[in-house]
Amino acid sequence: MPDTPAAPAGRPTPTASGALSAEDGKLVVLARGARARVGAVEGAAVRDQDGRTYAAASVALPSLTLTALQLAVASAVAAGASRLEAAVVVTEASTLDGAGHAAVRDLAADAPVHLAAPDGTVLGTVTQ
Repeated sequence: MPDTPAAPAGRPTPTASGALSAEDGKLVVLARGARARVGAVEGAAVRDQDGRTYAAASVALPSLTLTALQLAVASAVAAGASRLEAAVVVTEASTLDGAGHAAVRDLAADAPVHLAAPDGTVLGTVTQ
């Protein structure tokens, strides 16, 4: 049986961030919209190497559970993205989920992942 890499055990904690670029601000709007549209626990949005954006909400079914960030990354990959420039997660949590963080890092070692509150206030950024 082949070895499969495990998701990071810890939940990355964002560090304080400065003002977002206009493009990253758009990701916050998209993530908030995805979350609100279905009343999900969290929403996420990512931007790929061509500037295309993908938004998603968390999924919790009896047979499938995905974080919003995992689904946004999967949507980008399914559309042909090979690299991510930035990501945003809108949630009430104070840390970034490990599985979503790992999915972003599969496509970008240094893309910023911004964590925002449901009102759109950016709480911090994970860059590692």
